[in-house]
Amino acid sequence: MEAGHLIAFNLTLLAAMAAPGPALLFAIRQSVVGGFRAGFATGAGLGLVAAGWTGAALLGLGAVFALVPVAYTVLKLLGALYLIWLAWGMWRDARSPIAQEAAPGKRAFLGGVLVNLSNPKSVLFAASVLLVIFPAGLSVTDKALIVLNHFLVELVVYACVAAILASPPARAGYLRLKPVLDRAAALVLGALGLRLLFDRT
Repeated sequence: MEAGHLIAFNLTLLAAMAAPGPALLFAIRQSVVGGFRAGFATGAGLGLVAAGWTGAALLGLGAVFALVPVAYTVLKLLGALYLIWLAWGMWRDARSPIAQEAAPGKRAFLGGVLVNLSNPKSVLFAASVLLVIFPAGLSVTDKALIVLNHFLVELVVYACVAAILASPPARAGYLRLKPVLDRAAALVLGALGLRLLFDRT
């Protein structure tokens, strides 16, 4: 493995993270509502599981899903239901005043973990990306470096998101538009959950 392989992987990873999805949406909301600590803890949970999916892909979990499709289906259904549950909570509480923190400390971290656990398709995505970018015959050290690199990239990106969106102007803007923004977020998360629920792939 060469440095160029990691650079190509990181560029692909950054492009994937920039695409609107449940992870980014959840991190943004946590940062605006709960401040930097909640946003950073959420990002750490999201990054840990995302890197874990990459590690699972490197260990061949994608092949396991292909051999035992029921395992993939169960994970996918549980993930879809969790996203729909999150969406319902956001919609229901859109007009309620926010608490001091969206989900402080361990709860924020756990929320990030659960959101990224909700998408087992990440293993399939990681497997395809890894296959295209990295050479065959990676050593255990190479695989560990790829997983650590993935986690650090996610952590840095979500720390930046939290730092920017936890600012007083961002929070004030969110408070002004809370019902609209929360219901828009709920619609997106709900749609992603339903798509995952009914997707046959």
